[in-house]
Amino acid sequence: MIESIIKSNSAELTQNTKKGAPVVLSTRVRLARNLADTPFPERATPAQRSDIMSRCVDQICELKHMKNGAFFEVSELSELEKQVLVERHLISRELCESEQGSGVFINKEQTCSVMINEEDHLRIQFLKTGFNLNSIWKQIDHFDSDLEKTLDVAFSPEFGFLTACPTNLGTGLRASVMMHLPGLVIAEHMERVIRAVNQLGITVRGLFGEGSDATGHVFQISNQQTLGESEGEIMNRLGNVLKTIIDHELNARFKYLESNRAQMLDKIGRAFGVLQNVHVISSNEAMNLLSLMRLAVDFKMLPESNRSDVDRLFIECQPGHIQYAANVDIDPEARDLARADKLRKEFSNLPPLSFDKVGEND
Repeated sequence: MIESIIKSNSAELTQNTKKGAPVVLSTRVRLARNLADTPFPERATPAQRSDIMSRCVDQICELKHMKNGAFFEVSELSELEKQVLVERHLISRELCESEQGSGVFINKEQTCSVMINEEDHLRIQFLKTGFNLNSIWKQIDHFDSDLEKTLDVAFSPEFGFLTACPTNLGTGLRASVMMHLPGLVIAEHMERVIRAVNQLGITVRGLFGEGSDATGHVFQISNQQTLGESEGEIMNRLGNVLKTIIDHELNARFKYLESNRAQMLDKIGRAFGVLQNVHVISSNEAMNLLSLMRLAVDFKMLPESNRSDVDRLFIECQPGHIQYAANVDIDPEARDLARADKLRKEFSNLPPLSFDKVGEND
């Protein structure tokens, strides 16, 4: 059912050829919205949920940004298809568990997805590679304004946009950036950074959000506060914190490289050798080794053009993608074999590591 998504040659996160950012993998902005005078999804009857979904789909498909997009009803997706969409960050784990009358509308480039009847009637999200907070905010703001021309959204002059959970009340805005932070982890500074940003109203989570692990040194960093600040103030405050984290990460990398050069190059060299020759590998191990390959690009040991290859493999080595590519039901052990086969083939096409320019700044 989702074959058009998987095989798309215009997908932002898996087919992107633009120059990425050294620390930031991707940026996502999400808005929570609900229809006025309509029960929230958990309070709605099955008939009301189906009606809400139909009303929303009819309006969303008319929007310019969703031209040539695809709509999927959750109840018609297999467990594997749902897992693949979660791994691409196009739907949430919560939507996978939703009742009848839930769905998702995804645009052709997979830069926009609108979840219907998750916790709220609408969860609108825009997603792009690199550090793009301001440009994504402008896009989602226009999208939201266009949608509100045809749908009556629940809004209070006192509390702002009304949401099922009080933590989203106000702007309903969650902006998050997926950050690759091996320097802070290796230097054992990550806990200190998490404590500091928490005090500023910023939260740090793992790769797949709340409750997930930071596999591959990848963290989601987002705003916690949605009430009492304008969208612009939230974005500016988050942007300033993220820029500080980027500075700390780059400093941690190069300080560690200065004092532990042989150990760092050995880690990267061993990772490259394993990926070229591996025959059995779990998704966690693959993510951790790919993290070191992204660091190799940052250190100019691999060409910049290979950054998008590494970022794509972060997604395509996830269990759901490996299972989907196999086209048959395989057990975890067989997935580890298939993942290793994929990585061997991919890394056989990469140039050898270059140690000549390690540590040089642009």
